[in-house]
This record gives sequence, C-alpha cells and structure tokens, in this order.
Amino acid sequence: MALSQTEVIAVEDLTRQFGKFVAVDHISFQVTRGEIFGFLGPNGSGKTTTIRMLLGLLRPTSGRASVLGNDVVHHADAIRRNVGYMSQRFSLYSDLTVRENLNFYGRAYRVWGKELIQRQRAAMELTGLSGMERELTANLAGGFKQRLALAAAILHDPPLLFLDEPTAGVDPVHRRDFWHLLYRLTAQGTTIFVTTHYMDEAEQCHRLAFIHEGRIVASGTPSDIKERQMRGHVIEIDCEPSAKALAVLRQLDHLDQVALYGRLIHVVVEDPTAQQPQIEAALRAADVSLHRMSVIAPTLEDVFIARAKG
Repeated sequence: MALSQTEVIAVEDLTRQFGKFVAVDHISFQVTRGEIFGFLGPNGSGKTTTIRMLLGLLRPTSGRASVLGNDVVHHADAIRRNVGYMSQRFSLYSDLTVRENLNFYGRAYRVWGKELIQRQRAAMELTGLSGMERELTANLAGGFKQRLALAAAILHDPPLLFLDEPTAGVDPVHRRDFWHLLYRLTAQGTTIFVTTHYMDEAEQCHRLAFIHEGRIVASGTPSDIKERQMRGHVIEIDCEPSAKALAVLRQLDHLDQVALYGRLIHVVVEDPTAQQPQIEAALRAADVSLHRMSVIAPTLEDVFIARAKG
C-alpha cells in the first residue's frame, strides 16, 4: 500500500480475529505527518490490538496497513526501528536510575557514545528531567515516570510515536503537563498516534477516530465530530435529586440516550421542541426539582455514546 507524501499511517479494512471473536473489525483510517491522532474507545474496544498490528507484533487476519511506507506484515522490523512506543503500563526498570534507564534503552535502539549522550540530554531537557539523572526511578512521582518513559521512547529521534494510554492513572495536572510535551514534539515534526479514554485529551488531538467493539463509529477533527456526526439533539438538565430524575427519564419512550454528567443529565432526542414539555412534565410528576433545561451543543462523549448505540 503506497503512502502519500503527507501520510505516515494508512489502514485499509484491517481486521483481527481471535478464534470466532473479532477484536478489530474492518477498520480504515489515515494518519497525517506532524499531527496528534487520537484513537479513542473503552477498554476492550480494540485499541491495543490495532497498535500491535501497526507495530508488526500481531499479524492481521485480513486487510492492509502501512507505517512509514512499510507494510506491517512484510517489513515489521523496519517499522520497529523507526518508531517510538510507550505502553499503557510503565515499562522501565524501577531499580535503575533515570540515566541508567536511558542508557539501557538508548543501546537497545542502537544509539551509542557521544550521540547517546547528546540524545539523552535533549530528551531530558524536553521532558523536564534535567538534574534528575541520578534519581532512582522507583522514587519518581507518577507524572515524572511518564516523562521518563516518553524520554526513552524518543531517544532514537523517531518520526512517529505510538502512545498507548500514556496518562492512565496520572493526576489531571500531570496529564496536562504531559500533553504540553506532546505539542512540543509535534512542533518539531513528530507524528503521534495516541490511545486514550479521556475525553478532555481527545479535545486536544488534531484528528480522532472512535472505536467501539472493534469498529470505528466516528472520525474527524473534534469540531467536525461534534458539529456533523451527532445523531439527535442534546438537552442538558439541571435538577435534583439527579439519581431519581435519571431513573424517571430512562423509563420514558422516545429518548435516544440518557446519561449523567457530574450532577447534570444529558438527554438525546430527535425533536427538542416537542419533547422538552414531556420531559418537564415527567420530572415534576415525580417531585423532581427542575432548575434548568436547555438544548446545548454536544460534547465528544455525547457523540461517542450516540454513535456507539447506533
């Protein structure tokens, strides 16, 4: 499969079965040079299986994929030499120092001598690890462990990074800082393929693909997905008690989706003008205090849930 000058990944009808179970079901997408491409979906949706196929670690059942111009089946070694990979679990050695870990991974990538020293310095400066070279990795806070894993993944200066749930279990402040690092990398020309289930991170991607039960159910820029790919209209309801309201609304007919967002409720309907009075009447009949109800622009999560159900 030939790549265009701007594409670094091209996937066409890619499928992977484990026995009768279809983990990835005829998916197609492209990743453009210099972008952050978000691959979103719940646990078990097929995200990691897709990455394993793109890295040449798992042979597709059918379909085709090309990474950096290399076919994933026939040129897997070339792919792995030229990409960086950060797994969803911290994979460095806790009993080594920061520098020792970077030395180990640098040599694994066949980076030696002065070049390794220069690459280490650049990676530590980028990730904010300068001055922590002698720190035992086990003593690093979670956010700094993620930075070290990223530093190890970029030691050989790869043009493409695969990040599989890189911020899972990391607090919001460190997640934000980590994404600032990703934008600095893309500014230098690196392409990033990142899986996540955090919708706030999805908003920061240049383009997205939502995968559910092995199938891509929506794709495009965050704004395009919210503006053009939503099925129905979203009504946001501020009421109390919200748990009681949720139970009442889930018993009503003609509501496509009812979900709790913090203390607010989002309801997806076909005709807001006709259905808002019905919703209000049902809530008041159940002695639910209704503070506000309005039609709002959908969130990415609204779209994902609606498309997954469709």
